[in-house]
Amino acid sequence: MKYEDVEVGAPGEGQIKVRVHACGLNYIDTYLRSGLYPPSSLPFVLGNEGAGEIIAVGPGVKDFKVGDRVAWVAPGSYAAERLLPADRAIKLPDKITYEQAAGMMLKGMTVQYLLRRTYKVQKGDNVLIHAAAGGIGLIACQWANHLGANVIGTVGSKQKAELAKAHGCHHVILYGEEDFVARVKEITKGALCPVVYDGVGKATFPGSLDCLRPLGLFVSFGNASGPIEAFNLGILSQKGSLYVTRPTLVTYTAKREDLLATANDLCAVVTSGAVKIPINQKYALKDAAKAHQDLESRRTTGSSILIP
Repeated sequence: MKYEDVEVGAPGEGQIKVRVHACGLNYIDTYLRSGLYPPSSLPFVLGNEGAGEIIAVGPGVKDFKVGDRVAWVAPGSYAAERLLPADRAIKLPDKITYEQAAGMMLKGMTVQYLLRRTYKVQKGDNVLIHAAAGGIGLIACQWANHLGANVIGTVGSKQKAELAKAHGCHHVILYGEEDFVARVKEITKGALCPVVYDGVGKATFPGSLDCLRPLGLFVSFGNASGPIEAFNLGILSQKGSLYVTRPTLVTYTAKREDLLATANDLCAVVTSGAVKIPINQKYALKDAAKAHQDLESRRTTGSSILIP
């Protein structure tokens, strides 16, 4: 990763030019850097979320003007200035800061579709969230709690357990010290969960399947410990006619109306105070490599942002 000056031109048709105030750090950035998710071309600018102010508007852009505060999920965000397709930006409510927005757009919209669309969490549901003290985890715990779920979370340390509890997780499991499957059975009195949200991947599979009740849904949305390898689909029938999905935010927000609905729902729960965005690490943009090292060695909690 190199920190260097590049020329940012004028916005083209349908584009806006933005002065970036803060950009978000996400695990997907490390997948793109490592080549687990191959980038479309090389060299490329990392980063998938950010927030800032519009400093120029290209031809054909009708919904935005110079000076508007905006946030986005779009590649190329580790930058002090950038060009952005206008249809990928949303206007920021006054009550949400640039730093909050940079720490919540990708993670918060991911949580929105996971809890409101992939599986619609209902009051009283037993919900298992892996990596409950991570960036997505802390938002998911609060939001699931807000929806009335019985929130069960796995974490890697006692410090992270306290953090998850403080953000709405009712039952915390230290998966390095406890058998999380046995604990989920105990917590739910054998009823198990209608859904498991798993951004960890290899390390929590196939244990996650054993936490599901018959016809339950295993939602694999990330692979922080490595990708889940191909497995025999017959396992799903043996464990209770289970469902498995591997969703992405890109698919759920491909249409402009879906992007706006997802972002508006997120902004509503944040401005109401139901969900707080914990920005627990801030780095200078030039220190992005250190931020990646901290993230991959599990030294971070909650959201991390880079400041140009």
